Amino acid sequence: MAKQLLGKEVTAALNERIKANAAELKAKGVTPTLGIIRVGENPSDVSYEKGATKRCETLGVACEKILLPEDVSQEELLAVIDKVNKDDSIHGVLLFRPLPKHLDQAVIENALAAEKDVDCMTDLSMSGVFTGKKIGFPPCTPQACMEILDHYGIDCTGKKAVVIGRSLVVGKPAAMMLVKKNATVTICHTRTVDMPSVAREADILIVAAGRAGVVGADYVREGQIVIDVGINVNAEGKLCGDVDYAAVEPIVDAITPVPGGVGSVTTSVLVGHVVEAAMRKVNA
Repeated sequence: MAKQLLGKEVTAALNERIKANAAELKAKGVTPTLGIIRVGENPSDVSYEKGATKRCETLGVACEKILLPEDVSQEELLAVIDKVNKDDSIHGVLLFRPLPKHLDQAVIENALAAEKDVDCMTDLSMSGVFTGKKIGFPPCTPQACMEILDHYGIDCTGKKAVVIGRSLVVGKPAAMMLVKKNATVTICHTRTVDMPSVAREADILIVAAGRAGVVGADYVREGQIVIDVGINVNAEGKLCGDVDYAAVEPIVDAITPVPGGVGSVTTSVLVGHVVEAAMRKVNA
């Protein structure tokens, strides 16, 4: 039976650090503040917003919400972003995406100041992930994967790591963050030949394929650490990951469950980035 890498344990430790840093900032007269920009009423956006707002409240971080109609013009949205860029009281900004199709998402994303980009929306922030420089912040989901590895004392140095998925949201940044931890990294994707055999070579396997249960028993071996980033809904209407948990869990050494794994850590990572953004500004 594999060890469960539970997100709640990671989150509890992370939250204590965030609360301490937020309290330190408040002692200096600074309240770390997240600006949330939401266009329209997408139910998943609204749900995530509620979770983020609640997490902010419990950790001593303020929230400023800017809610815009579905038909907002590009000029109006860019004006809002310019305003939050110039507002010194807002330290981090979360803009829900995807945006409505009439908006040029690439232009809007890159209008945000990198120092307030707490979920790696801008090209500048992504360059920070690849160069190792403190430009903006890495995406919250791959950062949550790294927090899990750190919390459970999993040393990546010299290990073979395989990342399944090459998106800029998870796959590519996760690979770069593993390289920073001195792992030797392979990225798998839809054109990878014999992906199961490549995955079996990994000591650490991060799965961000975007397909429910795609990684089965033939992808794994004894001794592996498996981090499942996927969030899907199966035929029974239940949340499940990209890993076939029932097939993989008896084989590997450790695995994150879905739900209760990576996703539960991501929101705290976001709030932590807001606090770090405020600390960077204070110490600049």
